[in-house]
Parts: sequence; C-alpha cells; structure tokens
Amino acid sequence: MVLTLPYPPSVNHYWRRVGPRTLISREGRTFRKYVCALLSPGNGNGPRKPPAGGRIALAMDAFPPDRRRRDLDNIQKPVLDALEHAGVYEDDSQIDLLVTRRCEVTAPGHVEIRLDALPLRRCLLCGGPINPENN
Repeated sequence: MVLTLPYPPSVNHYWRRVGPRTLISREGRTFRKYVCALLSPGNGNGPRKPPAGGRIALAMDAFPPDRRRRDLDNIQKPVLDALEHAGVYEDDSQIDLLVTRRCEVTAPGHVEIRLDALPLRRCLLCGGPINPENN
C-alpha cells in the first residue's frame, strides 16, 4: 500500500500539557482528522487493515516544506498514530520495521508511506526483490 499524506506536525508540537494531563494539541488533532478524511472510504482510498496481529514494515519518505533543520524521528509518531486512528492498521505496535528517509524540499511538504506485511517480498525503499536465502 502506498499513501501520500501532508507533512505532519513535529512531535514537539503534537502534544500539549494541560495541568497534570498530556493531550494531543490542536495542530495534532487537525492533522489526524485530515488523514482520517483523506483515507475515508468515500474517497476510494479507505482503510485497509492487514490480518489481525499481522506484522508490518513501513517506509516513510519525508519531503519537508522548507530548509529548516528538522529531526526525522519527530515526524514518525504523529504519522503512525494518524494511520492507526484512520484504520490503516490495528495498532502501531504491529510495526516491526520502520524506515524514515529525508528527501528533497517540496513546498508545502508531504510524506509518502509504503506499507507491507512481513515477511517482505520486495524492498520498501527500492522495490527490488528480496532473496530470502540471503537472510
């Protein structure tokens, strides 16, 4: 499965403390709602869950919106949570292989997600076949 999503808020802006509670920020909720709407069945690109308890490999290409310094690991959690909330998979704990790659700046920024069930038959990065005898 291949998905294109808007560039997510950094995890630094995804959570907010309100007194003793930690909540998803307004920016985080907006991103999550947008991803859910984008993947809703009405758009023809609805959720597709792997088998219950299935193991997943996920590759994410990040196309930042500008040249500011960014930590790649800060965009993983918002994307993984939004995909779970949209029903792409049951729980992000199913992900056994997670690869995030920085790509060229592309305004307004986006992320391209490739998801596949494990064991992999093709490389998530290049699409080439994986030879199980070499593992």
